[in-house]
This record gives sequence, structure tokens and C-alpha cells, in this order.
Amino acid sequence: MAPLTTRRRVEFRDTDAAGIVHFSAFFFWMESAEHELLRSAGIAVVDHGPNGIDASWPRVSATCDYVSAARFGEDLDIEVGVAAVGRTSVTYSFAFSHAGRSVARGRVVAVRCLMHPGRKPEAVPISAEIIARLEPYRSAT
Repeated sequence: MAPLTTRRRVEFRDTDAAGIVHFSAFFFWMESAEHELLRSAGIAVVDHGPNGIDASWPRVSATCDYVSAARFGEDLDIEVGVAAVGRTSVTYSFAFSHAGRSVARGRVVAVRCLMHPGRKPEAVPISAEIIARLEPYRSAT
């Protein structure tokens, strides 16, 4: 199986005073790449349901380990894959690189939830159809 690969250019707004990518930018890029994977798999980021009860994927964990500096103007390749699928959650793995040099590695855990207005999200089992759509993006890590 193969992860999805996408590319982001480091913009000036993504950097700190030293001209190095600010740590927080990686979290935005991970979310963006995750959404790109979902769209590629034909899975909605938000399923608008009846009576205003939508289904979505709130994150319950996000980590990023930084390996080397990335700078303004560089193109970063981002590989995103499905590392694990649980009953209600999906764990995504991310690998950032520039010109073949490792820049960062990350993980995000998202939980399939019903979003009831005025209540906390309710975790629900991931359907067999969604699991089948995620299968081609399984990664080894």
C-alpha cells in the first residue's frame, strides 16, 4: 500500500524570526494533508446529516518530531498514510522532507464522531465502507 504524497511551499508567514519554519506550521500542514487524503479516498471531512447532526473527525492527539530545519521558499514533500484504524479512530502518519532530506515526522489520531448541537462529540464506529476506502493508504509506520 502507499501513502499519499503532496507538496507545500514554505511561505514567509510559516517562518519564525530566524527564518526557520515555526513548529506550529507543521500541524496546519498535517491537517491539510489529512483532508487531502480523505478527499482522495472519497470520504467527506464533514458529513452533513439530518437534523443538524453532522459526522466529522475531531483530533484527540497530535505530535510532531523535528529532524532538520526547513526555510522560507523550500518545497516540502509530505507523505501521509493510515498507520492504524481502530473501532472509532484513525491514526495518520506523516513524513516531511525537502529534496530527499528528512525534515519532520508526525502522527495524528482522529475519532469519528457525531456532532450534536450543544453537546460534546459522540464517538461512533467507523463504517466498513470508510475502512475500505482508507485501506489503499495504509502505511508501514
